[in-house]
Amino acid sequence: MSDQPTRETRNEVFGAGAGPQAAIPRRNVMKDDFGFEIPVESVPLPSAGRTYPSDSPLYGQETIDIRAMTAKDEDILTSRTLIKKGTVITELLRSCIVDKRIDPDDMLSGDRNAVMTAIRVTGYGGEYSVEVDCPACGERSKQGFMLTDLAIKRLDINPVAEGSNLFECKLPITKKTVRYKFLTGKDETEITVASERRKKQGMQADNLVTAKLMYAIKQVDNIDDKNKIQHFVRNMPARDSLTLRRHMDDNEPGIDMKSWMDCPHCLESSEVRLPMGANFFWPDTE
Repeated sequence: MSDQPTRETRNEVFGAGAGPQAAIPRRNVMKDDFGFEIPVESVPLPSAGRTYPSDSPLYGQETIDIRAMTAKDEDILTSRTLIKKGTVITELLRSCIVDKRIDPDDMLSGDRNAVMTAIRVTGYGGEYSVEVDCPACGERSKQGFMLTDLAIKRLDINPVAEGSNLFECKLPITKKTVRYKFLTGKDETEITVASERRKKQGMQADNLVTAKLMYAIKQVDNIDDKNKIQHFVRNMPARDSLTLRRHMDDNEPGIDMKSWMDCPHCLESSEVRLPMGANFFWPDTE
C-alpha cells in the first residue's frame, strides 16, 4: 500500500513533515470548526515525470497534487526577504504542493510553470488582465486572457535513457551531436544570481540565451569539460545555434504561454506571449 495520503485524508496531514510525525493525528480547524476544507487539485505534469530519476518522487508521475492558495501564501508573495533572494515562486510552490518530498528546485522549469499557472487559477480564477505590447504597432494596451485556455506542451521526444533529463540534437554545420538538459528551477535561479553578480562587479553578463545554453549543454560529442563547452557555445556557427535553440524550444515541456490579442490602436490581431510579471498573482480587482 502506498505511503501517500489519500485525497480524502490529504488535507488533514498537510504541512506535517515526513517520517513518524506525519502519522500524528492533527485537528483540521478549517474543516472541523468552520466546515470548509481547502480544495486539492490534480495538475498534469507536462514532462509526465519522464525526466526525473527513479529515486525522485516525480519519477513517472503524470500529475501532481496541489492545494488552493490561502492568505498565508499571499504573505509569501509579498515577503521582501524572498523577493530579494529571488525565491518567491519556489517557496510558493513548496507551500502549495501536497507531497512534501518534492523539491521545487529540482522540477523542470516547464513543470514549475504548469503548476504555478494552476495555483494561480485555483486561487484567483482563470481571468488574467495584463498590459502587453502589440507586435504590429508597438502600442501598449490592457488585454484580458483566460489562463485555462493555455495549451500544455507535453514531452514528445525520448531522453537518452529512462529517467534521464538528457536529450540529443545533431547540428547541421559542425556536425556535432549535442547532449543537453531542460533547465530546472535551481538552474534558472543560478543563472539569475550569476548575472546579477557579474553586473555588480562591473563585468558584462552573458546574454540570457547564451547563459541558458551554457547551463543546458552537458556534452558536445565526447567533450564534457565546462570551459570548453562555454567556448563552443560562444563560437558555434549561427545556424547551429539557431537549430539547437529551435530544437530545445520546440520540445521543452511546459505551458504554451502564447495567446491572441486584438489591438485597440491598429486593430490588428496578433499572437503574443503572456508576461508572468508581479501582477500574475495579483488579479485586477477593478
